[in-house]
Amino acid sequence: MDEITYRDSGVDIDKAEAFIQKIRPLVKSTFRTGVLGEIGGYGGLFHLNLQQYHDPVLVSATDGVGTKIMVAVLMNRHHTIGIDLVAMCVNDIIVHGATPLFFLDYLAMGQLSPETGTQIIEGITNGCLQARCSLIGGETAEMPGLYKPGDYDLAGFVVGVVDRSQIIDGSDIAVGHRLIGIASSGLHANGFSLVRKVLFERHGYKVTDEIPELGGPLGEDLLQPTRIYVEPVLNLLRDFPLSGIAHITGGGLTQNLPRILPRTCQAVIQRQSWPVPPIFRFLQEKGNIADEEMLRTFNNGLGLVMVMADELVPDVLLRLQGLQEKAFLIGEIVSRKPNDPSVVFV
Repeated sequence: MDEITYRDSGVDIDKAEAFIQKIRPLVKSTFRTGVLGEIGGYGGLFHLNLQQYHDPVLVSATDGVGTKIMVAVLMNRHHTIGIDLVAMCVNDIIVHGATPLFFLDYLAMGQLSPETGTQIIEGITNGCLQARCSLIGGETAEMPGLYKPGDYDLAGFVVGVVDRSQIIDGSDIAVGHRLIGIASSGLHANGFSLVRKVLFERHGYKVTDEIPELGGPLGEDLLQPTRIYVEPVLNLLRDFPLSGIAHITGGGLTQNLPRILPRTCQAVIQRQSWPVPPIFRFLQEKGNIADEEMLRTFNNGLGLVMVMADELVPDVLLRLQGLQEKAFLIGEIVSRKPNDPSVVFV
């Protein structure tokens, strides 16, 4: 019987090791104070300086990118999908007021493509730099037979820290508070199963098709990376006591705002108070999607919503303008009766 090796089964250990060496400088570029050691160990090490905090609480989140990866594969462009991965995780902890500390990634492929893998890691390191966190470890797995050639999947995990007294959980939200929304960069990384169903399956669009309504190729608009909101939120928290922050991710405005609202509070959203980017109108028209379905599937142009006392609104809007953020006063908090919805649109 002929001798068989791991490489014969589709897993090339030597290529994987060469890939790790190639991405090592990219990973190291994200290291911040607190990182111990190098990549390649069994675990990533991070020293938490307790002198910086009175009563530190660790905050963690994990997420993936979903079927947006399939658009990246169709475009053969993978250098932004890693930004999406970081964004989907860090945006979930920044809403609690937590400063991201470190990030880990998981990349699974049918067969390792060093070129594709390097582009993905470039995106992840870019996202980590935007989020001020360090990429201290990860896993790259070859799984022949589970993934088709060219396919891959991504997952990420982030840990941050916040002083217990500074945790933002929505408990301070009260009647009379106002809502400010910060613009998204497009679809972010949610709803792509519906996007593909409408545009690719029903209408037969290709990612290279020029779409007049979008001002360019369809794929370019779909691949716009998710906004990372760490910088503006941390900047605001230095001077403004925000009562609640919602990351408008899967579930849209309809399902994400209730996650931070006390039971006695209702958010009233003014539908015409912010501009909806063309990609959402294009999708709604091509898919004949109801308004309610759009609002509970996509972010519709708002990636983050903050709740605050009325008197803070002018200064917060001015600060966000100075940070080059597009922000809008979109609604207010009113009293909610037991059987009323948590969010209404007017």
